[in-house]
Amino acid sequence: MSAIDQSSKNQMIAKPFFIGSLKIDPPILQAPMAGFTNYAFRQIVREFGGVGLLATEMVNARGFVWLDENEAEHPDRLWGVQEEPRPLAVQIWDNQPETMAKVGARLAHDYRVSVVDINFGCPVRQVTTKAHSGSYLLSQPERMGQIIEQVVTACAPTPVTAKIRLGCTRDQINAIDIAQVVEGAGAAALTVHGRTAADMFGGSADWEQISAIKPYLKRIPLIGNGDLDTAERVVDAFQRYAIDGVMIARASLNKPWLFAQATAAIRGEPIPPDPSLEEERRLLLHHFDLVRKRFGDKKAAVLMRKYACCYAQGRPGAREFRKHVATIESAEQFHSVVKQFFPSTNAVS
Repeated sequence: MSAIDQSSKNQMIAKPFFIGSLKIDPPILQAPMAGFTNYAFRQIVREFGGVGLLATEMVNARGFVWLDENEAEHPDRLWGVQEEPRPLAVQIWDNQPETMAKVGARLAHDYRVSVVDINFGCPVRQVTTKAHSGSYLLSQPERMGQIIEQVVTACAPTPVTAKIRLGCTRDQINAIDIAQVVEGAGAAALTVHGRTAADMFGGSADWEQISAIKPYLKRIPLIGNGDLDTAERVVDAFQRYAIDGVMIARASLNKPWLFAQATAAIRGEPIPPDPSLEEERRLLLHHFDLVRKRFGDKKAAVLMRKYACCYAQGRPGAREFRKHVATIESAEQFHSVVKQFFPSTNAVS
């Protein structure tokens, strides 16, 4: 994708859109990512700004129902959901329409989330082969329609959305047909990741295939997802393809400030610079503190290993940093490693 050219300066590249009655402004969404997009991460993103809709980690509907029926505490994937600012989406997955509807209703009416999103895109084996859910259901459009219809009815008036991939394999791309099923079943928006389930996260997202879906949608917005790792790529996606919004996923784990940069870019405003090394150090310690308040020092230190590795990506000395941070087991060790590799200097030692 091309860089932002001078003609884009001071021009509005993309406009807000609506999911049901919910205005998405800016038209940039944060993707739900299992194991990562918890309350602490969402709070970091929210502090930088630039997101029209944030999302939790995906929640297994069957597990949610079991916890409800056994009066057990709900998992940390719903940490902060009831109290944090809106708008906020919760993504759910399973293959049973009745179960999905029951959980959707709880989220919409008791948790009062802004959007209930249905995952038809996850390609990992635990979800697909073992649970016959996620992108496995792309081969069963009728089943998808049944799930969406029941969840929409149960959640009303809270909007229900769906996230899909292009298809199960490259020779079985059926996203246009699936999109029409999704819209016909009453969903309020569709997000499409530009890979197939078989692709996993390899290769490149096919934005031409995403864009080809737009003429077949009569009333709901189309959101594109895949390989958006710079503000320039976000601008390029809006300029080149028939989409209403974009969703940023893995790149935001390395750069939670990317949303703010992308929003500035599509508004024709100056793009904020990446944080300095010292600012990233403060950010990492702030992120740790948010996790620590929930889980305590020891568990927070372990949970922060993966986030710290993400922040270090692309930095000089990142490999050595990852080697050290992968073994931390205490708050003291975490602070020590972060301060060693993210010092108040211009380069990582």
